[in-house]
Amino acid sequence: MIVRFESSETGELLMFAETARTLLEIVGKACTARGVFTPPEMLPAAEKLKAAIAEARRNVEPEDDDDENRPPVPPVGLSQRAWPLMDMLERTARAGDKAHIVWEAAADF
Repeated sequence: MIVRFESSETGELLMFAETARTLLEIVGKACTARGVFTPPEMLPAAEKLKAAIAEARRNVEPEDDDDENRPPVPPVGLSQRAWPLMDMLERTARAGDKAHIVWEAAADF
């Protein structure tokens, strides 16, 4: 399923529901078919995503060729998945009190 994020200030952002769920859970939003970020929620949400990325980076140790048992680092990490939404949140937050971000999906996810 696809989740479509739309901002009053930026372009449309499409995301697979699994990725959207991960990011919305980090910022404390319910994964409903429709939702909204209000201006007071945007910058704190972006900061929560940044903190989660920093934590994920701390948990990834440098690769050691001698350790074959270490799980592989995913090819696309949290920072790459979160960046478009963080950018949307930050840019829309700068637009003022009438700015908003909404999302829509076919069903709750």
